[in-house]
Amino acid sequence: MQGRPNPFSDLRPTPANHFKLCFYRAVLNAIQQVGRALGSFDTAFSQFPFLAGYNNELAERGLAGKSVSDACAWWTFALAEWEVAVQHHLPLRALCEAAGLDQTTLALLMTIGLVEEDARFGFMFEYLQGITSQPRPTQGLLHSWFGPEDVVRSSIRRMQEIGLVQVTNADVPRSGRALQVPTPLWDAIRGERPAKFGSWARYRSSQELPQLSELTLPPEVARQAAALPPLFASGEVKTLVVRGPQHNGRRTLLAAIAAMMGRSMLEVNGPAKSDDERWKLVGPLATLLHAMPVIVLEPSPGETAILPEFDGFDGPVGLVLDKRGGVSGPPVERAFTMGLKMPDVDTRRLHWQQTLEISDRTQLDTITERFRLTSGNIRRTARLALSYAAVEGRPQVNTADVQQASRALSRQTLETLARRVNTSGDWDQLAVTTQTLSELYNLESRCRHRERLHDWSSTPLNADRNPGVRALFSGPSGTGKTLAAQLLAAELQMDLYRLDLSAVVNKYIGETEKNLDQVFARAEELDVVLLLDEGDALLTQRTNVQTSNDRYANLETNYLLQRLESFEGILIVTTNAVDRIDNAFQRRMDVVVDFRPPDAVERWNIWQMHLPAGHEVDAALLNEIAGRCVMTGGQIRNAALHASVLALEEAGMMTSLHLEAAVHREYRKLGAVCPLRRTAPLAMVGQ
Repeated sequence: MQGRPNPFSDLRPTPANHFKLCFYRAVLNAIQQVGRALGSFDTAFSQFPFLAGYNNELAERGLAGKSVSDACAWWTFALAEWEVAVQHHLPLRALCEAAGLDQTTLALLMTIGLVEEDARFGFMFEYLQGITSQPRPTQGLLHSWFGPEDVVRSSIRRMQEIGLVQVTNADVPRSGRALQVPTPLWDAIRGERPAKFGSWARYRSSQELPQLSELTLPPEVARQAAALPPLFASGEVKTLVVRGPQHNGRRTLLAAIAAMMGRSMLEVNGPAKSDDERWKLVGPLATLLHAMPVIVLEPSPGETAILPEFDGFDGPVGLVLDKRGGVSGPPVERAFTMGLKMPDVDTRRLHWQQTLEISDRTQLDTITERFRLTSGNIRRTARLALSYAAVEGRPQVNTADVQQASRALSRQTLETLARRVNTSGDWDQLAVTTQTLSELYNLESRCRHRERLHDWSSTPLNADRNPGVRALFSGPSGTGKTLAAQLLAAELQMDLYRLDLSAVVNKYIGETEKNLDQVFARAEELDVVLLLDEGDALLTQRTNVQTSNDRYANLETNYLLQRLESFEGILIVTTNAVDRIDNAFQRRMDVVVDFRPPDAVERWNIWQMHLPAGHEVDAALLNEIAGRCVMTGGQIRNAALHASVLALEEAGMMTSLHLEAAVHREYRKLGAVCPLRRTAPLAMVGQ
């Protein structure tokens, strides 16, 4: 070859052409081995005519007149010379360098993959092995083709370790085990770049990735990200861990860092088990694609995800994690961790401005203050809001459009574990004591200014304060606790979601905490008010540990204590058994509002709210009911509804008889004696 032009010099230096050259070298070797097995090449070409076609095609590349063995050596030398002249990424060459594969191992790999390119090689393998319906090469055949058994076995073992080949029939003796290259890896070896590798991995080329300068990031995060590529290049940092809420730009940040290093991105939804075979594919696949693998993990609270070593890959790794959960394993031994918190007011304003292009600054400020969402949810909400505005024929988005779009996202994410509660009205619809109403006003103000309050003081004592607001509504059933939560959400113009205890509580250990963490995290990210009705069912007092059940119940309580303290949203807990709630929970509540049964004046006001307009109830009777019948707001509502039903049955207006009958019925439900003198007919009273 020295002094002669390289016969491959006219081939463009692309991954696809490199694959073809390696593939044809494997074909040459197959022709040589088949000719040897059948006694002559003429017999081989007669038995397998397609090999003659390959032989003729190869002859056009300068192999005419050469023996097959000389042709193999010549092709190998010319291929190596061609590779030297290629400066950019060649998948197979990069794989050999990263995984330490020699030429024998590479030849084995390409031979195993022959049938992937041409099914006729499958018939050839069946014939040579004498095994019907086995179109893939077995280890016994490869041993006979590639020399000493220990060398071949070592090469095959190495390829299995890094996931390059898999055994298709592990239940047979070793010599009969057939090998195949996993389809995602073979596609990458060929130079293909599919957007998805099944449901677990997604590929994005370097041209698709954003630049760091295009991202809306806090200055400190942007500064750290810009300084990372040299640390990766020197080996000081192997892995970048980005923690934060979902849909908050974690993967986008890692994509920009991959682009800074001239790499593409392989996003992997981490398999749950560390021994999952798909983990083996990550290393070689990332090397073949010249990609930075970005592993998305979601360990539950208290759990630690174990990452295996990505053998066959020596580049940077990205990990995406929530705020909770741990990770361990070789990839995180040299890790740098960055936190992407919920965006502050200034960052949110930039996101809204970039996506909505609102010219009215007042409107922009209102939306920014009102919707405390993650950066990704801002972008998703903005796209939906633009659609709602377009349907209405408006060029500009308003607050109602954003509210509707945000609500659509909440339904998709939250409604498996919580139920949306309709909210409307104002504080005038709540009849409570002046002190209770004052506490509710204070709570509303606390919720409106929670971010400003968080930033108000920078003293060390306030360093761990977050914008969350936790309120406890305590009092007997029917005193207006749930109604107050609805009115608070209405005043704040926020959606209210009631935690569905039947969906959250699970008999299996750890599952309740996992469900609670999910609903708390989604409530934070979507900025909704979370209502924990009858909270004493979860916030129970810890007990002395006498059985394993006691220990796990205490663990659940301890988790809730920690999660409530770190919660950054608005949480309302209602209870009519405050004595059953652990004192530690009460200490963590920012606001405690006491609801007591209404007095006579308050009961009269509640009756006025629930009685229909134009009713014909005697004022004296109503005063007597309000004064003598000690009923809660819920009982008054039930009595008013029943009186309305009686009036509708008679197709008339509500009268004193209807109301008196309804009050008697409410007392019978309680098993108590009504203090009113019965004046209504017995027939009506019994209804």
